[in-house]
Amino acid sequence: MKHLFNVLLLLAIPSIYAQNSLKGSVVDKSTNEPLIFANIYIPHLEKGTTTDFEGHFKLTNIPNGTFPIVVSIMGYETLSQNITFPSAEQLNLALIPSAIEMEEIIISTPFHKLQSENVMKVERKTIANLKSKGAVTLADGITTIAGVESITTGVSIGKPVIRGLSSNRVLVYTQGVRLENQQFGDEHGLGLSDAGIESVEVIKGPASLLYGSDALGGVLYLNPERFAQANTNKADASYNYFSNTKGFNTDAGFKTSGDNFKFLFRGSLAEHSDYNTADYRVTNSRFREQDFKTGLGYQKSGFKTELRYNINNSKLGIPGELGEQTTNKTPLLPFQEVTNHVLSSKSTVFLKNSSFDISLGLLYNDRKEFEDHHHNNGGNNHEDHQDHEHLEAALHMKLKTFNYDVKYNLPTLGKFETIVGVQGMSQSNNNYGEEQLIPDAITNDFGILATSHIHFENSDIQIGARFDHRTIDVISGLNKEFSSFNGALGYKTRIFEKITSRINFASGYRAPNLAELTSDGTHEGTNRYEIGNENLENEQNFQADLALEYKSEHIEVFANAFYNKVNNYIFISPNGEFIENTPVYNYLQDDANLYGGEIGLHLHPHPLDWLHLESSFEIVTGKQKNDRYLPLIPANSLSNTLRVEFDTKSVKNLYGFIRLNTYFKQNNVSGFETSTDGYNLLGAGFGGSVNLFENNLDIRISGSNLTDKSYINHLSRLKSDGIYNIGRNISVGLTYTL
Repeated sequence: MKHLFNVLLLLAIPSIYAQNSLKGSVVDKSTNEPLIFANIYIPHLEKGTTTDFEGHFKLTNIPNGTFPIVVSIMGYETLSQNITFPSAEQLNLALIPSAIEMEEIIISTPFHKLQSENVMKVERKTIANLKSKGAVTLADGITTIAGVESITTGVSIGKPVIRGLSSNRVLVYTQGVRLENQQFGDEHGLGLSDAGIESVEVIKGPASLLYGSDALGGVLYLNPERFAQANTNKADASYNYFSNTKGFNTDAGFKTSGDNFKFLFRGSLAEHSDYNTADYRVTNSRFREQDFKTGLGYQKSGFKTELRYNINNSKLGIPGELGEQTTNKTPLLPFQEVTNHVLSSKSTVFLKNSSFDISLGLLYNDRKEFEDHHHNNGGNNHEDHQDHEHLEAALHMKLKTFNYDVKYNLPTLGKFETIVGVQGMSQSNNNYGEEQLIPDAITNDFGILATSHIHFENSDIQIGARFDHRTIDVISGLNKEFSSFNGALGYKTRIFEKITSRINFASGYRAPNLAELTSDGTHEGTNRYEIGNENLENEQNFQADLALEYKSEHIEVFANAFYNKVNNYIFISPNGEFIENTPVYNYLQDDANLYGGEIGLHLHPHPLDWLHLESSFEIVTGKQKNDRYLPLIPANSLSNTLRVEFDTKSVKNLYGFIRLNTYFKQNNVSGFETSTDGYNLLGAGFGGSVNLFENNLDIRISGSNLTDKSYINHLSRLKSDGIYNIGRNISVGLTYTL
């Protein structure tokens, strides 16, 4: 390893002293007028600036090589083009007026391109967009993305579901590293706050080529907030109030950057009481979350690195039977206390025409679950235990993970961009409580991959292959090994001037997790006695995706279809027996198929460019080989939104919307599920930015379930108890930026 880093340093020396600069201007293509405050950004270098009052810009300390530069501003098509250094010194750009929203660089795919340039279809939403719709938590917010739902336990605990697949079949990335936090449990949430997260990207389909095991169903990629631009400072604070839970989310942050060094930090706090329905409050659905994030960056012309740290502590009540109706915020028994630490580093060494990307992560998940009978005073389920320090955790697990990701971006050869890399993970799970849900064990992963993007005039091809090997060593003596070879092939082409098609074929895999292999006891959070199966094999899938997109200046139409064949699909099923009055469930395997898709329309008619009509429909069906339906498949849904956006003299970025979400009846249920009735949810909101003491104050007001509908979502874990989902909620948000 020492020799490897010495070689990298020697290779980097020629580029360290290459300090190029780029000057240019940005104008309106139709009028040739300069564009003020246009964003200029080089994603590979994470360097950016804005144009001045004459439309000019300047970037310095750029290494040798070829990099895409992205230029964007509201009201214009986003422009992306490759620039080669050291030959480039002056760049004059003209943007085309358009009512279509600005595009952003997609980070979750390997070549970091605009979505319009990507072979793979990726959904992207900003956290600001999710907050404007009144999302209480991050897990709640992602359900507004087409093809994404959430398995929920109240409002505090949610697990992403992508096209019918969830838990260990959906991989979550944060700060550039894979999140590991005992995600095998339905009642285990993300353990992440949306504070300090800029945007969310969703890959819908197998991404094992890019990320290895557990990306069989898709990837939820969370992009952290960017550092400040060079030689600037920025501070902001926000407060959000939610009427339904009498709760709040608040955060504050500061960031500063010089020529080389960058620094940021952000702290947040959220407290919510039991959520309300039209008829009652759901006892012990309350929660409290504290979060702190910080980052340090350093950049020279031939090298950049950043170190980020996040600690998140949550106390989450676990609702069950309805009880006393209060608005207190301290969780009752039973409850979880979960602490997540994520320490990550991301570095790039720029060579003459190539580069190395090195990402490292240290993660520590400390999970405690407290139950009634472990209370020292007899376990009374009351509010008198304001201090939880004297409680003893019935279940206490610590998960420690080190992961690495090293990629080499080869020099561009004609039409070919190519990346090769290695990824891996070393993980240990240890128990410290009286109860044991999964045993002490050590897991090791290693994977090697190669992928290429081939450019043609009107089309692109992406192809890749990967090999993975996983070992699981259980301290009690069970040793398992799993291997898989996977590949992907994608093709994007412009059929006509305004119609783009994408077709992707990809395989993926998932090794069985510890719970599926070794469980033998009561899983309190699910009221099941679970029995694992040490003979389980890899889940292996193959998915075909077809995406069509029509885009003109005033209308966008898309249609996505998928077919996903999963061999050896692992599922849990009751066997009809009871142990200690608890139903027994076994882990089994059978082949399965999932299919469906999304269609949508976005209309912004001329000359009413401020008016937006959006509609989308989602459908997914999941069946076993024996034609029985899979569990936890979301109901078909339809979303319709009317939105307006414009500026006034006193209010900038003024917007308003009204939304109707329709969830259809779910009759396609597994053997131990029941049907779920359909329902409609009405939401609305408005907001904008005003100048207060020469700084921006953003104001957001939104309402969800405005008719206070009593309903139960098919993916709610409280459905078996007949407990409704959240009722009417009005949220008010303020963000002040210095």
